[in-house]
Amino acid sequence: MHRKLPVLWLLLLVSMAAQAQRNRKVKLYTPYGKMVIRLYDQTPKHRDNFIKLVKQHYYDSLLFHRVIQHFMIQGGDPGSRRAQPGAALGNGGPDYRIPAEFQLDLYHRKGALGAARDNNPAKESSGSQFYIVQGKKWTDGGLDTLEQTRLGGRKLPVDQREVYKEWGGSPHLDQSYTVFGQVVKGFHVIDSIAAQPTKKPGDRPVEDIRMKMRLKKKFFFF
Repeated sequence: MHRKLPVLWLLLLVSMAAQAQRNRKVKLYTPYGKMVIRLYDQTPKHRDNFIKLVKQHYYDSLLFHRVIQHFMIQGGDPGSRRAQPGAALGNGGPDYRIPAEFQLDLYHRKGALGAARDNNPAKESSGSQFYIVQGKKWTDGGLDTLEQTRLGGRKLPVDQREVYKEWGGSPHLDQSYTVFGQVVKGFHVIDSIAAQPTKKPGDRPVEDIRMKMRLKKKFFFF
């Protein structure tokens, strides 16, 4: 009987480790409060890269350098750490890109964590820059028009339409930018940051908004 205990413990530990893998979360600290972001396993390249950078404290003291109310808040440019007031930002990052990982069930609802990118034809993501969606609430008429214009006739799934109507988001980005996470706590922080005054060009906040990130550990396997 006692000989079976090590095996049972091993199975339990494996199960707990697997559960922890499926629930990777990051805590993002700002002057306006804390957000908790869950990373998706359906986008492993983006997930693993983001976790690697958070562990390296890559994002600590970087700015939300581009903020557009009713759209999104963007950060992750390493050049923003010591940027002078008024300096143009948004072109910095590691010397690599991440292949796109589009998933039909991962979309730009409010709180979605997406990977920023330039206009490269493969739609590969920046190695570090990200955005968090604020968006707006949509009507059926607005979504119908969006499908016919910005989405080139592609129909949004019924369940996603309902989310966009009830909670809001930026559906015109769907299947064009990789979504790899979702804010699960701290939505008010998105709204607070998005409401800050900005300057043109570049939509940089007038007052610097710095961030810090830490992994939210679950058990000792995380």
